This record gives sequence, structure tokens and C-alpha cells, in this order.
Amino acid sequence: MHAKNIALWGAADLMGFSTPPDETGKGFPFALSFAIPMDPHIMAGIRNGPTRKYADEYARVNVRINEVSLALTAEIKGRGFRTKPLAASSRTDPVGIKGDFPHKTAATRAGLGWVGRHCQLITRPFGSWIRLGTVFTDLEIPCGPPTENHFCGKCMRCVEVCPAKALTGNAWYPGIPRKELLDVHACD
Repeated sequence: MHAKNIALWGAADLMGFSTPPDETGKGFPFALSFAIPMDPHIMAGIRNGPTRKYADEYARVNVRINEVSLALTAEIKGRGFRTKPLAASSRTDPVGIKGDFPHKTAATRAGLGWVGRHCQLITRPFGSWIRLGTVFTDLEIPCGPPTENHFCGKCMRCVEVCPAKALTGNAWYPGIPRKELLDVHACD
């Protein structure tokens, strides 16, 4: 399988997780997870909320994520395995403000990084200035060791500067309910 010019990617064992089903109604035991970095100059320019440049970069990276996801899906299907891409940015529950499956779950299960107190995935090479892609599959692939801990230490910087005051300050661990980290409605 080719990495499709992606700087950070891995495979996740999702056995025991409820994944979106394919057309036959079956879920998937594995996922490919990948991160595409956002332009650091644009991200560094954000001071008081999203900017037009950020919105354009967000849209550009989402297009790239969907392109990579479709290419991986075609390659996996070509090998005779089931697969399903997860859209880069799709809200399927507008009230609960969530999608079909959290990209961060696949990413932490693939060992790409950890979830910070700001509820974003933090990677060693890019920090949290990334967007995530996920492709579910039944192709058995070597999986990275999952991330089981956060590495924020006692740092609370993101909590202190959150303009919506939506962050609780609790540290992430696998399986923590989102509401223990974030007031999603205050953030939206």
C-alpha cells in the first residue's frame, strides 16, 4: 500500500469499536488514519477566531483528505477487500454535534498522537495544526501501538485561552466521554 505522499499515517485496530457499516450492514475491524498538516503561516495568524485564510485552508485540506481517502479506497477495493472512506468534515448529528465516527479515535488507535485538553489530536511532527482522514477496511494490516496516554503534563494553556470557555481542563484518556473534556455547544 502506498502512503500517497502523506507525511503522517498509520493503521488502527478497531475491533470492539462500532464503525459505520458498508452497504451490507457490516462494520470494519481496521482503519487507515492519516494527518495532513495545515499551513503553519495561516494557523499562526489566527488570533481572535477563524479568518478567511483559515477557512480557505480548511477547505483545501478537506479536499486533499477526500482525494487521498478515495484513492486508498480504490486501491483497497482493487485488492478485493471491503472499505469505506469517512468524509473529512461531516456532521451527521447536528444536535449532538458529531459525525459517524471520530477521526481522532482512529488516529489515537493508530498511534499518530494524543488528544490534548483542547480536544484536538496533537502529533509530534505537526502539533495540532492538522486535519485527519480515515478509511475503514477489512484488509488486515499491521497496526501501530495505540496511544493510551496524553502528554500535556500540567499544561493548561489551551484551557486558559479558549475564547468560548468550553474546555473543562480534564486530561484525555481512551474512552473518556467528550462532555468531560468539552462543552460542545459552547464551542460550536
